[in-house]
Amino acid sequence: MVNTLETVSPLAEIAEEIEKAGGEAFKFCYQCGKCDVVCPWNRVTKFSIRRIVRQAALGLPEIELDDIWRCTTCGSCPQRCPRGVEQIDVGIAIRRVASEYEVFAGAAKTLPAVGASLVNHGNPMGEERSTRSDWADGLAIKPFSEGMEILYFVGCYYSHDPRNMKVAKATAKILQKAGVDFGILGSAESCCGESIRKTGNEEAFKTLARENIKAFIDNGVKRILVSSPHCYHTFKNEYSEFMMKLEVVHISEYLAELVEAGRLELAGEFGKKVTYHDPCYLGRHNGVFDQPRELLRGLGGVELVEMSDTREKSLCCGGGGGRIWMHTDKEERFGDIRLAQAKEAGAEVLVTSCPYCISNFEESRLALLDQETSAGDGATPSGETLQIKDLTEVILESLEAGEETP
Repeated sequence: MVNTLETVSPLAEIAEEIEKAGGEAFKFCYQCGKCDVVCPWNRVTKFSIRRIVRQAALGLPEIELDDIWRCTTCGSCPQRCPRGVEQIDVGIAIRRVASEYEVFAGAAKTLPAVGASLVNHGNPMGEERSTRSDWADGLAIKPFSEGMEILYFVGCYYSHDPRNMKVAKATAKILQKAGVDFGILGSAESCCGESIRKTGNEEAFKTLARENIKAFIDNGVKRILVSSPHCYHTFKNEYSEFMMKLEVVHISEYLAELVEAGRLELAGEFGKKVTYHDPCYLGRHNGVFDQPRELLRGLGGVELVEMSDTREKSLCCGGGGGRIWMHTDKEERFGDIRLAQAKEAGAEVLVTSCPYCISNFEESRLALLDQETSAGDGATPSGETLQIKDLTEVILESLEAGEETP
């Protein structure tokens, strides 16, 4: 038998299409594989971003398969790449091609409905725009008006997700205690568009960006406070494409600023052993590592411990790149690994500052609780002993404890 080697010719027109969509960096890849080594997916299954980059270079992307939708855009692989291959840009470019052809395979089947909800309602959950500020009922929060100190841009998950609404409330209460003159846009606020852009839907992103920028201009906004790292990244790094030059600050930065100015005193005891998880879009993408830790160390009785995979090497929660809207098999959850790392560090509370991280860690915690309760060995389930908290929830709890103490 004679063995034959099939020669595959690059499909130049598809490679050009990927390049036009922003994925030209595939030219620099020499297939060293360092991206695959650091990819969090390879802790739970077999996945190769290197292979996807190679397919882009050949003009042979497998847009009909689920793999192009796996990347969480966590930023680990570009950070380690010796050739400057922007794997995230290449992956998003391929997703744009798939979106243009309306090919949504596997877990991505949810994306058309998400995109429609974003355009029609300004959020991915299908909630009516008029309910955007319902989370603030009873808190006496004012609509933003020109001349106010800062706009609190709440974001979709903090506005509509029941678990994350608690974070928005905690944030507003802290700002009120510090005497900050702030307001919200309510129904005039739309999704920042970061995640839908990462799934390849550029038109939906542009629509949302223009809506938000118009609202900022119409209301005389000068400074924007955000709780979500995804909003932070988008306003700071991507809205500049639309000539937006407003100052954007994340809540961890702003609270540190208030403490330094003497406007917020971290009084009261929290008294627990805590560990802090660096969200990808706050830490690795934007370099905010120290302020959350400084705030936690400033709370009474807190013992801050570090997990493995911290700061620049923080383990992704699995929610970025639009994955928060897609199904992930329970045996492939990154959150399960992160909770195990928190327990190994001896933490009682896993603290973070991102709605996607909160959602995914809570899902893992509840699954762990169900599993250990079903085992019925009489031990206290670790899903009960480990709490998932946002940074603002921990700070508010400490402040309120201080107010109760004579």
